[in-house]
Amino acid sequence: MRVLLLANNWTGWQVADWLRQQGDEIVGLIIHPLDKRKFGDEIITAVGVKVDQIFDGSQLGQLATMEAIADLQAEIALSVLFDFILKPNFINLFPKGVINVHPAYLPYNRGQYPNVWSIVEQTPAGVTIHYIDPGIDTGDIITRQQVLVEPVDTGETLYRKLEQASVTLFKETWPLIQTGQIARRPQDSQSGTYHRSRDVEKIDQIDLDKQYTARHLIDVLRARTFPPYAGAYFVHSGRKVYIRMELIYEQPWEGQ
Repeated sequence: MRVLLLANNWTGWQVADWLRQQGDEIVGLIIHPLDKRKFGDEIITAVGVKVDQIFDGSQLGQLATMEAIADLQAEIALSVLFDFILKPNFINLFPKGVINVHPAYLPYNRGQYPNVWSIVEQTPAGVTIHYIDPGIDTGDIITRQQVLVEPVDTGETLYRKLEQASVTLFKETWPLIQTGQIARRPQDSQSGTYHRSRDVEKIDQIDLDKQYTARHLIDVLRARTFPPYAGAYFVHSGRKVYIRMELIYEQPWEGQ
């Protein structure tokens, strides 16, 4: 198949590199603008397309960009941690649809920061490969895989687990997508959860005079532990004090 890749971050790089190694025909790349780009150089190198086949994701609303993408005649588009909402006029360019790799166990944690909300709200964590429709992470599911959230996990460690699981599940599923050996399962629009980026602002400030259950407070603090990002904090004398947690399993005593 002729593939248009939309990619960002380490997961996008790993998928791009694997696709190229498998000999897939990547006919174009859509990447984040510089201020939002992560592992951009690695992705561009892995894909190996010409400069005029690389597009800025923030320009998808422009007619010239859409025409150039249409001229590539890609059969399918693949989105991996791509952070721009895709409109119907883009989705309809691809006869075999647009497929997304989302680091959440849909329908739980549609949208942003699934690694945070799986801990804070104790919802299932995992990875889903699904078709993109005009909604946000609401398209038909192809496959999904749960990831265990351990009591020592932080937002960072769970994120790393989800990265690895995303790449593994993609490698297992892509050959089935290529040969049409997949089924589409609609999501239940009345179930699951959804979060915007700014929703973490509602949990980040710890009120020192508020009562929390120990479980909830620990979950918030560990979910928001992801250095170098700021995360949860309390305010002292008008100044924010940031909190990071380290959680370690008890080690067996010597001789046990």
